[in-house]
Amino acid sequence: MSAVGIIPSRYASTRLPGKPLLPIGGKPMIQHVYERACAARSLDRVLVATDDERILSAVRGFGGEAVLTSPEHRSGTDRVAEAARALDIEVVVNIQGDEPMLDPEPLDALVAAFAGRPDLEIATLAHPIRHAEEAADPAAVKVVRDREGYALYFSRLPIPFDRDGTGAARWRHLGVYAYRRAALLRFAALPPAPLEQSEALEQLRALENGMRILVLPTDKEAIGVDTPEDLERVRGFLGR
Repeated sequence: MSAVGIIPSRYASTRLPGKPLLPIGGKPMIQHVYERACAARSLDRVLVATDDERILSAVRGFGGEAVLTSPEHRSGTDRVAEAARALDIEVVVNIQGDEPMLDPEPLDALVAAFAGRPDLEIATLAHPIRHAEEAADPAAVKVVRDREGYALYFSRLPIPFDRDGTGAARWRHLGVYAYRRAALLRFAALPPAPLEQSEALEQLRALENGMRILVLPTDKEAIGVDTPEDLERVRGFLGR
């Protein structure tokens, strides 16, 4: 199973301008992500897809592979799809560029999920929610799965609703995806869908168009960097 990891990375950020290049432990954030992705045994190749010459130069400067993509993309998925069009590969893993503490093990699990499942188009990850605060946080996306592990729905609300107070199990979605290349290109060509626009969750575009998403459970919790507070938290682990 040939697989490539693609890290979409843009310079513009409302809360943290130039986020991919912010220093953490003596390295730019994007270098941490790139090196951790390269530790995944299932990935034949890792590259950064960016719209900015500064990020392109930084990645090539530490010996990484990067490609320049259009600045007009609506999302990181569209950027990944542009880079994937030029590749002869079976599986494409879309890796978040703002997780410098990325664990490579779940990436291998995502790629392995495609073996023996010729109809599988998309796979992603989720971990159990253990705290009420996380369940109530709209920034923490929840997912409900069917008996075979496929997503029924994603929401910013705490789904499923625990009507009787029995402590319904809830799962938090982690924003890393693996696609068959053809499915990725088909998904990126679809127009935004109503549920996607309502929840501001692009994975709902796939569900609304009949594409199934396998959700693999993991105990690995991602630590993303979206705010200055997140940045300081990660620096507490990796250094300034």
